[in-house]
Order: sequence, then C-alpha cells, then structure tokens
Amino acid sequence: MPTQSRSLRVPTADGQADAFAAFPGGGERHPGVLMYADGFGIRPVLRELARELAGHGYYVLVPNFFYRHGPAPVIELPEYIGEEARGAVFAQLMPLIEAHTAERVLRDADAFLTFLTARPEVGPGPVAVTGYCIGGLLATRTAVAHPGQVAALAAFHAPVGADGPESLAKLTAEVHFGHAESDLTPEGLGEVNQALEAAGVGYTSEIYPGTVHGFTMSDTGAFDAAALRLHWERLLPLLGRTLDRGGELGRSRRR
Repeated sequence: MPTQSRSLRVPTADGQADAFAAFPGGGERHPGVLMYADGFGIRPVLRELARELAGHGYYVLVPNFFYRHGPAPVIELPEYIGEEARGAVFAQLMPLIEAHTAERVLRDADAFLTFLTARPEVGPGPVAVTGYCIGGLLATRTAVAHPGQVAALAAFHAPVGADGPESLAKLTAEVHFGHAESDLTPEGLGEVNQALEAAGVGYTSEIYPGTVHGFTMSDTGAFDAAALRLHWERLLPLLGRTLDRGGELGRSRRR
C-alpha cells in the first residue's frame, strides 16, 4: 500500500515535541498506532519501520520523547552503531534517559494520544502502542495509564517489567512482548508472564532465540534479520485482531 509521511509538532504540557508520521495515501481514515523509538531516537531506521507498518493500513505517529533536550536527532549518531560506538553514544544518552521520569512519560502520553486520535487521517475507536528498548517501557506505561483507549500493546527488547509485576497486572490491552535472550532469563520471563496472567488479558510473551538487546534495529550491531521478521509476524496479527475489528480484545492466552 503506498504511504505518505510527514514531520509534525505535537503540543505538550512542556512545549512541543517534534514527530514523524507515516500513513497510507488515498485520503481514507485508518487505525492509529503510537510508536515509541528506542533510546537512539527518530532516525532513518525508525522512519523505515513506521513506513512499513503504515503500508499495512495504519496511521503511525513516532514522537521524539526527548524533545525537551532538542529536536531529533538529539545527539549526533553514526550511521552504524557498532560495538565500538555504543559506549560513547550511551554516555550521552544516559542523562537524557535518567531525566525522563515516569511523570514526564505519562504527561507526554496524554498529549501524544490526544494528538494522534485527533488527526483527520485516524479513524474512531481504540489505538495501539508499540515501542523498542526504552520505548517499549514507555509504550507499556502508556497502555497501563489509558485502559479504555489502548487496545493493543507491543514491546520489543524492552524493560517492560521495570515498574514491577503489579503494574503489568493492571493492563487491559492485548499484549505481545518480544524479549531479547540477552535481556531476560527464563525465570524473569516467568515473572512477566505471571503478571500478564493476573491481568487476564490475551498475550504472547516470549524470548526471541539467539538475540541480543536491540535486535530489531538494522543500523546497530545487535540486528537480527530473522528476529525482525518474527517481530512483524507477531505485531501485524495483534493489530489486525484489536484494531481492524473495532477493538475487540483477544480472549485466548497464548504463550
């Protein structure tokens, strides 16, 4: 499906966040998806992911959640973030990540969802949130805070349990968590899945075999092409079940 893209500015309680949007052409309205980038932020690989998802019939909004520190890219990034570059990049990123408190996340989430659902290209009904790395944690916090509005949550190589199992137990959206093998032990996976069981939602939560943190990002040394394909194989059916059918939540629990 042919897509269009646009740079936007999203009003927030603390200013304006620059953002990237991708959506199908043709003037029709489509379900909305709020996509949170990884810590490296909006860059060509994130735009490619958003465009690919938009090509399946979704309006995808990717906000710069570090906007308080400047427009994306907030720090200078090499074209390829290999092992030799990661240390210097993370030295610049960590102060931004540490300053991005849960209070800021939730305040911004309200603004991002308000903006997304008001777009003329977005149809009525629930939306989905998805994210990568720290963006997966932001997506999870957004879904927990907006139970009546978010029908689907997907997070990849993300610290989704950072707020504790009691937070995950508050979810109402259908969930897919794709964990990196280097990020989560089988015991940790069991704790996450027990919390999702307690929430009573439809979910898949699994460790992607042989992966390391960042496996979806083709501009990093962590990239795994097979894991990226699996990410699409999990994400697209989730959105099809929850958004294309008017927001009906999956009832079966899949592991």
